[in-house]
Amino acid sequence: MDHDHIGSVRTGWAADAARDPAVRLASVSKTYQAALPVHALRDVSVDVLTGSFTAVMGPSGSGKSTLLHCAAGLDRPTAGQVWLGDTEVSALNERRRTELRRKRTGFVFQAFNLLPALTAAQNVALPMLLAGEQVDVAVINAVLEQVGLTDQRSRRPGELSGGQQQRVAIARALVTRPDVLFADEPTGALDLRSGRDTLRLFRTVVSDLGQTVIMVTHDPTAASYADGVLFLADGQLVGELRGASAEQIGAALTQLTDPEDRPC
Repeated sequence: MDHDHIGSVRTGWAADAARDPAVRLASVSKTYQAALPVHALRDVSVDVLTGSFTAVMGPSGSGKSTLLHCAAGLDRPTAGQVWLGDTEVSALNERRRTELRRKRTGFVFQAFNLLPALTAAQNVALPMLLAGEQVDVAVINAVLEQVGLTDQRSRRPGELSGGQQQRVAIARALVTRPDVLFADEPTGALDLRSGRDTLRLFRTVVSDLGQTVIMVTHDPTAASYADGVLFLADGQLVGELRGASAEQIGAALTQLTDPEDRPC
């Protein structure tokens, strides 16, 4: 692989080395047992720093979603350790991982996963209800204002556009003030304009609120909104780019689809 396009993998973004990691993966591997074992991740080590926006890219089957699921505590690695701040998530049992996810992480997916019978405000309040907390109307209103939906708070999902529904999903993910927001192809179901609005919103919550965002995407334009891009191939972390354009990211991703260009 031409490393003029993709830099060698480092632990975290070098320019921000003074900041603490929000997420740390140390020698993480994940193997799924089937007729033949599937090695989804192979000895992946990386720090994602607090207050950063990181995109994760790679060819189909490269391990992107598996990395996201292990980092978020949705799945447990076969080997290695995962930390969320100073908590080793990989050492927790299922019940404690569920509690940690509920309190300290937020999730945004390609499917909006909103309850159709509830209003936008009620959907945003769901994480508080599930955690057994009293719903704080002021907090609900604040996050709806942050995503630009104050005047849509009483509308149900069927009365909102796709872009507005995704903003409700982002508000729901932010309402518990999570340590990290995880996003899996968040613009995949949106038109171009709505997708860009969603990405600008991620950029705003990182730059203005200090939120940490980790986003899996196949779209170089989406990845260009991030501070840096991590590239996976065959379950391995093979490189990164920082502050790159969509064209540079697209060129790097194209290289990863050609086995002859991959590093040995």
